[in-house]
Amino acid sequence: MAHGGGTGRRFGISASRPRLVAVLAVLAVLAPACSAPSGPGPIAQQAGVWRSDGYGWIFAIDGGQLKTYETTTISCIPGRELEQISTPGADGAVEYGRDNVVATHSLRRGPDGAATLHLWGTAADVDLIPLPAVAPECARQLPDDPVTTFDVFWATFAENYNSFPRKNIDPDALRDRYRSDVSADTDPEELVGIFQQMLRPLGDAHTSITGGGRYFSGERPGTNQASSDDISAAVDDHLRLDLGVTAIETFAGDQIAYADLPEGRGYLRITGFDDYSEKDSSFQASSAELKRVLDTVFTQARVDSWRGLVIDVRDNTGGDDALALQVAARLTDTPYTAYSKQARNDPVDPTRYGRLQTVTVTPADSPRYTGPLRVLTSDLTISAGETFVQAVMGRSPEPSRVGTPTQGVFGDVLECQLPNGWKVGLGNEDYYGPDGRNYEGIGIPPTITTPVFTPEELALHRDSALDTPW
Repeated sequence: MAHGGGTGRRFGISASRPRLVAVLAVLAVLAPACSAPSGPGPIAQQAGVWRSDGYGWIFAIDGGQLKTYETTTISCIPGRELEQISTPGADGAVEYGRDNVVATHSLRRGPDGAATLHLWGTAADVDLIPLPAVAPECARQLPDDPVTTFDVFWATFAENYNSFPRKNIDPDALRDRYRSDVSADTDPEELVGIFQQMLRPLGDAHTSITGGGRYFSGERPGTNQASSDDISAAVDDHLRLDLGVTAIETFAGDQIAYADLPEGRGYLRITGFDDYSEKDSSFQASSAELKRVLDTVFTQARVDSWRGLVIDVRDNTGGDDALALQVAARLTDTPYTAYSKQARNDPVDPTRYGRLQTVTVTPADSPRYTGPLRVLTSDLTISAGETFVQAVMGRSPEPSRVGTPTQGVFGDVLECQLPNGWKVGLGNEDYYGPDGRNYEGIGIPPTITTPVFTPEELALHRDSALDTPW
């Protein structure tokens, strides 16, 4: 899993929480022998091989190195190679990352050879099932011709995508419709165009294709097309010109803004949950910067004086679930369930999922605000922006939600490599709110519906959601 800048709308991969490098291991392709441990000595974690329960990953540890493979039932493509950068912690977890400095993965062995993997920035773990070895097929390079690329593209979606049943789409029928259009002579522009045609009907902002000089990501039909720059400018004009706000503080590369509102209320706007540090794109750097920002905003004096707090995530393009939880931790004195999540784990049956994991909001060891809360949402509230909304729904007192339904894409984006080097992204997880509901595809509805970022509202610097009486 990963994330980053992206296009102006920052949808799809760039709008998601940490991207998952896709792999679905199939026992039928395994070889019988294990490799022997090797490496730099005592620091190297004992060698082992696992497949993930869902996600389609194979992980192999040998000599202080973690190798990843992305697989479907018809393919195995080598992924990233990470270096061990820590000795085992108190719980036995060992960290792996890049440049021997920044940890991105943490692997902890369990009983009976099983293990769990944690990717920094995510809200839950990935269960790992032991294997005897990496399959010999994983050492063989797949052909990168259009036909093979198409078949792996289709297999990746058919075996991992979380929403075929809820969207009433038959993946086999989708394949049959387009497979005959692909041949050895299909050029890259034609092929990426076919992939776009296959993704567009899904209407899913977590589906994407990058290749052939193009980037395409889906979105729910009818999604607001206003630009982020226009939105921020209009909201700030309304704050200053209509509400009399004299100062708007900005932080984290302008992704976070704070202003004191009339009647003793605060206004906190968050437009993304990643890349908060200009010098370091790691989750750890973003988390440290977010703590600094929250310490600046949530001072004890301010928390004691607020008569209400508005958190505006109407134009939030997502990022790391863990950062969203870090904000929620400043809004409660009592631990409570944020949401639960599980990943699709059967390549044939799209209704089968792995272990359901519960995610908890734990109060921060810093000044916290526990009074009336209002959350502003729209269809531009995406991914981690939506899991933040879920994470405060179980808070007491429960916040009001004002605006329009969120986009409806919750799971971490599973990013998968194709044989020709192109990348596809998709959602393979389902999230359940504290009310037990799954809002994938439909979004979280507001408790108070108002217009949000309509052409009229933007032109007149009107903000019905922000101005709704408490």
